[in-house]
Amino acid sequence: MRNDYLQAAQDIIQDPMILINVVSKRVKQLKFGERPFIYSLVKLEPEDVALREIIEGKISFELHGQNNSAPNSTPSNLSPHTSFSSLY
Repeated sequence: MRNDYLQAAQDIIQDPMILINVVSKRVKQLKFGERPFIYSLVKLEPEDVALREIIEGKISFELHGQNNSAPNSTPSNLSPHTSFSSLY
């Protein structure tokens, strides 16, 4: 996994647990034959593809059960399920 991609993705998804979940779900999809949403001239590992997709805004995520009253805090009732979808 490229450290520069990881740092850039952490700027977008600050919570490391959520970042890990989003990347791991996307890696599973890529390994099962899903096509990447990005184009690269060099061969990237699935983890790097997932990170670049986050960096370039090609995938997004949604937290279930999020408390919208305090947007900058982590709610205590946060569901462990994270879902994301492509923007296309």
